[in-house]
Amino acid sequence: MATLIAVNVGLPQDVPWKGRTTHTGIWKRPVTGPRMVRRLNIDGDGQGDLGGHGGPFRAVLVYQLDSYRHWQEHLGRDDFVHGQFGENFTVDGLPDDEVCIGDQYRIGEALFEVTQPRVTCYRVGLRMNEPRMPALLVAHGRPGFYLKVLTEGRVQAGDDIVKIADGPEGMTVADMDALLYKADHPVTQLERALRIPALSPGWRGSMRSLLDAARGAGSSTGNAGLTTAGAAPPPAWQGFRPLAVTGIVPESAGVLSLVLGAPDGDPLPAALPGQFVTLRMLPDPQGPSVIRSYSLSGRPGDASYRISVKQEPHGAGSGYLRLHIAVHDTLDVAAPRGTFVLGKAPAPVVLISAGVGATPVLAMLHSLAASEDPRPVWWIHGARDGAEHPFAQEVRSLLTRLPAGRRYIAYSSPRDGDRLGEDYTGVGRLSGAVLSGLDLPPEAQAYVCGPIAFMDDMTTALADCGLDPSRIHTEVFGSVSAITPGVVPVDAPAPHTPASPPGPGTGPSVSFARSGLTVPWDPGYGTLLDLAEACDVPVRWSCRSGVCHTCETALVSGRVDYAPDPIDAPTDGNVLICCSRPDRDVILDL
Repeated sequence: MATLIAVNVGLPQDVPWKGRTTHTGIWKRPVTGPRMVRRLNIDGDGQGDLGGHGGPFRAVLVYQLDSYRHWQEHLGRDDFVHGQFGENFTVDGLPDDEVCIGDQYRIGEALFEVTQPRVTCYRVGLRMNEPRMPALLVAHGRPGFYLKVLTEGRVQAGDDIVKIADGPEGMTVADMDALLYKADHPVTQLERALRIPALSPGWRGSMRSLLDAARGAGSSTGNAGLTTAGAAPPPAWQGFRPLAVTGIVPESAGVLSLVLGAPDGDPLPAALPGQFVTLRMLPDPQGPSVIRSYSLSGRPGDASYRISVKQEPHGAGSGYLRLHIAVHDTLDVAAPRGTFVLGKAPAPVVLISAGVGATPVLAMLHSLAASEDPRPVWWIHGARDGAEHPFAQEVRSLLTRLPAGRRYIAYSSPRDGDRLGEDYTGVGRLSGAVLSGLDLPPEAQAYVCGPIAFMDDMTTALADCGLDPSRIHTEVFGSVSAITPGVVPVDAPAPHTPASPPGPGTGPSVSFARSGLTVPWDPGYGTLLDLAEACDVPVRWSCRSGVCHTCETALVSGRVDYAPDPIDAPTDGNVLICCSRPDRDVILDL
């Protein structure tokens, strides 16, 4: 019979880490005597990051003495203490390759149910002083697991662990962990996982995404259970290719469209509605390239691409295109990318934009109109006035081809000649009050693009209208919002060259496209993630060891080497920046 060897608790604390501070509850210490286990926690315990840890499905973390012995031998360590791996229960028995999701156990007065394997997180590496630890736990099939508390009660070291019920499907913790994180995702195994009622919502969503990707087959690659990057096919070509400017059209007072085609006249590969392309420009032959990304605004499937560019007063990219590019010139263009794309679910569609944010959702409207889609489709747009309202006539024409198409146009400051009821629907800015008056169906899929504050407001307003957050999709033009779990936030400066380079920086150049920054590589940085952080480029990560794919980033051009190799490869055309370094000049979509 399995035995509870130690009950370990600890409250979150601020810990110095890489020149920053992380708020974490990974340090646990054994306690003596009975402890009350409640729905969300053991008395005296806490988690620093409730987004990744804690909650009813992750109330108690379990790790085994046998795994302690395994890691002592593998790492050559003899300094382990109970709670070393951040677990609440150190147990003798209950190996990951025998315990199944949905198994129920009685310990002391409390009843528990197994819900999921441990989440990969850099903090176990921090606690172990071994940064590779998140990847090692998965690679060796020894993650540990979480328990849900079915019946609260007191537990203490020495309690027997009595199995009360077997989980349906008999899928072990190790099997479930490998199914998500490793490269093989058999449909039959995914279907089994989804038949287990006890599986936590987060893991259930990942299994559903993997199953949808497996059934969809096609050309998509990567791990759809860990990132949305696998939802799109790989880029049609690597790096940049020259495309000819075949047309230039002013769309409004501040927006200019450029039509791009293959120099030989062949049709360009089809893009998905909502995707973008990246341009490499050289305004100064003696200076660095200017790299900018622009959404495609034309009809998906056309032989050419159309981009629409807002003219910024001091914009290096928009200014170059406006002043120096003419029909028949060529531009270096990377293949269409992006996961902000029109979904296939047969639900009503809501397209919301402000200003030039109309570009990606306009491509979606083109796609819907081309098939005369019968679903209800809302086009909701905000502009200052008619002079700054791009694509007005184009949108009006497209909506006539939709049986259930409708629109709402808000002008914040209409001109005398702008016609209420014809050019625009209402005066003011788009707001929650406006959306609530449109009776948007809660089952709709909404796509929102515009300034960050606008998207935040619209996301809140749509949720207030009854839309589930999973049905609200947004596209960010500039730098992505950072994901740095547990790191205490500070005011970060704009992206910049590193203040204290670790060496002379004689390696390949690394360009961060969204940040407009190019810096030389030096091996002293370690990884592309470390370099990005040295430049204060906003980044996303969690495990920092090639497991979780949170850091997965589009590689616009170039090639990288990995060390260590990822547990599962990223989507074709993407890289995991947490464990890679440039092999040659690279451009990252960061």
